[in-house]
Amino acid sequence: MATAHGAEHGTTPTDYIVHHLTHLKVGEGFWTWHVDTLLMSALLAILVGWVFRAAARRASAGVPGKFVGFIEWVYEFVDGQVADIYHGDRRFMVALALSLFTWIIAMNTMDLLPLDLPGGIAALFGAQYWRVLPTADLNGTIAMALVVLLLIIVAAIRAKGVGGYLHEWVSAPFGNNPLLWIPNIVLNAVELLSKPVSLGMRLFGNMFAGELLFMLIALLGFIVVGATFGSAAGFLGQVVMGTAWAIFHILIVVLQAYIFMVLPIVYISMAEEHH
Repeated sequence: MATAHGAEHGTTPTDYIVHHLTHLKVGEGFWTWHVDTLLMSALLAILVGWVFRAAARRASAGVPGKFVGFIEWVYEFVDGQVADIYHGDRRFMVALALSLFTWIIAMNTMDLLPLDLPGGIAALFGAQYWRVLPTADLNGTIAMALVVLLLIIVAAIRAKGVGGYLHEWVSAPFGNNPLLWIPNIVLNAVELLSKPVSLGMRLFGNMFAGELLFMLIALLGFIVVGATFGSAAGFLGQVVMGTAWAIFHILIVVLQAYIFMVLPIVYISMAEEHH
């Protein structure tokens, strides 16, 4: 319950929320590293990779089992989505989309764990703070988006060459007029930079809001003191509202992963088009 954890780290709701929103950090200033985000992201990436490796080892020419069949269904779903968007050799695109989709779902799903459980486990290893949801950390989502930005630039240069890519910066969308080079460069820069910003902010905003709502629901546990009507109402409200939000949040978990999977493919496909 929230009261037990709140009593340990502060007796007020504000203390409780601040504690759960604090990262385990090392370093200072610009070189501050969020250890919990880095470790959770890496561990979940390893877990996703292990699941796919296990499915590949169990695959056979016969009728697949439920586990292998589910993994094949996920792959076929992602492959179909990529095929609808990208019309070239899509082997790398499917691998990218599948990695993003499954990895982000794994990270988003951490929000469905009991709120105090990850911090309690981390405390056993001496960690005072531990945020278990990597996608609720703007540093993590922007870092993923910057990798997507790099892939967009690489794809554009591969398709058009360095000269063609640079020429496009000064000639589109207003045409190859020297008087319009600066407006073209400004608009292209805004368009290019808006892609990782929108990707990272969208994922972060939705997951942070979901995490915060779980915390607000958990605050109902602060009124559970003894066998009173208010305590019973607080406990019941916490259970009912927490369950309802968790069920609805499953849709957000999958939807945000789907959006982050599809948009990079769209952006790369657009980058390879010639104006």
